[in-house]
Amino acid sequence: MTDLKNFPEKFLTSPAEGAQGAPHGSQVIRNSAVQQAAMEAFFFGYQAFTAKPDEMLAKRGLSRVHHRILFFIAKYPGLNMTELLGYLGVSKQALNMPLRQLIEMNLVQSEAAADDKRKRLLGFTPEGAKLEQALRREQARLLQRVFGEMGEDAVQGWLKVNLALAASRN
Repeated sequence: MTDLKNFPEKFLTSPAEGAQGAPHGSQVIRNSAVQQAAMEAFFFGYQAFTAKPDEMLAKRGLSRVHHRILFFIAKYPGLNMTELLGYLGVSKQALNMPLRQLIEMNLVQSEAAADDKRKRLLGFTPEGAKLEQALRREQARLLQRVFGEMGEDAVQGWLKVNLALAASRN
């Protein structure tokens, strides 16, 4: 594993072309050591971000896919199946079993829409809302701690990178 703490700072930044000829971010990332460090940092950062929620979910026999479903139901209360499928980027078949498990465990409820009985709207039961809040609280604590240590400029850079990654999904 790359020692990210001792990785040269110049490789982890993407300065603009300046008087000293510093490379642009796109030039820096072409360096294979930087690519490897970026991928490892992302992998291990995501692992740290999901560790505690994964542990909490495993105690209930649930997994990360269940967490993603809970996340989007919390973000968009009353969303329908088509919307959820779009956010998750999965097929109906892939969503069927984990969503059914959440419903059977009385964590999520599916109700017919008032305007169209064929449309199913998703929401939480009280227990489901409590679980989702506990999962989110763990991740929020981690982000607060790390963001506090890194400072505003680092947070803004991190947000820009992640928004750009999300935009490249389409």
